[in-house]
Amino acid sequence: PYLRWLGVYPEELNPSKVERFVLTSVNGASAEMPLDLGGFGISRFAFDDYLYRVAKNSEVEFLLDTEIEKIEFANGRFTVATGLKNYETSLVIGSFGKRSRLDVSLSRSFIRKRSPYVGVKYHIRLNDFPKDLIALHNFKNGYCGISHVENGVLNLCYLSHRDNLRKYGSISEMEKAVLFQNPHLKLIFDQAEFLFEKPETINEISFETKSPVDQHILMTGDAAGMISPLCGNGMAMAIHSAKIVSEYVSRFYHDKEYSREVLEKDYAIAWRRQFASRLWSGRQIQRLFGGVAASNLAVNLANKLQPVAKFLMKQTHGQPF
Repeated sequence: PYLRWLGVYPEELNPSKVERFVLTSVNGASAEMPLDLGGFGISRFAFDDYLYRVAKNSEVEFLLDTEIEKIEFANGRFTVATGLKNYETSLVIGSFGKRSRLDVSLSRSFIRKRSPYVGVKYHIRLNDFPKDLIALHNFKNGYCGISHVENGVLNLCYLSHRDNLRKYGSISEMEKAVLFQNPHLKLIFDQAEFLFEKPETINEISFETKSPVDQHILMTGDAAGMISPLCGNGMAMAIHSAKIVSEYVSRFYHDKEYSREVLEKDYAIAWRRQFASRLWSGRQIQRLFGGVAASNLAVNLANKLQPVAKFLMKQTHGQPF
């Protein structure tokens, strides 16, 4: 609803409409549930380009091929340093994702804690996979999600403990030895056409608690806090946090009595009120994934106690906005 209100829902890209959820355990037991809120499927590649074009038409200035190397705050102003030029500004919004060089240069507390998780992503084509379905398949010490994006392409992403990779030495060998123990995943990998030359990977995916305001920077999206991917609504949370921060930033620029100190306090409170319990719930629910007994319990919950399963799902999804 928020994207439609802004006039930036990507209708022209024909996103898939997601209405059903399938869950499988490590050994292949399965359960299906309707998704009360639903969602739409689109790749970040297509969606980011779409938003970029919309913003360009609104005369937003972009600095492409430019990396922020350092951010410093002094005397009520930020200095934002790139390799070529420094910029000064009164406010900075940090929307640089789950893990960035900026997190290191800012010495954020979570960056010092090692994370055991590795993420792997493919785009594939797969006949007969329903467009309204999102599937979550467990394997030992991890889980894999798959759903349609645009143009008949599916996004396949999985999160694995690094011990799996360390044990088998390569992604392909790990997939054969670990992921293929789930017969649903073996069938997908056997039948799919893989569209990337090699998978996209990211290390050290952290679910540690972060601060929505750090060194006076207003953090949004995964930079403020990352929910477990199995919850399926990280992008919705990122968009919602951008909505919240935009409202407070607008007030800061239009109300001379509204100080930076109050802005930071108000945003931090609003962010935590909206997201903190959802992140906590996501961390607890993730414990039901990646193990034989735990994943069977999750499937049994979805099959036999669907009201309980729906309640748990609502703890991470919030309300439409």
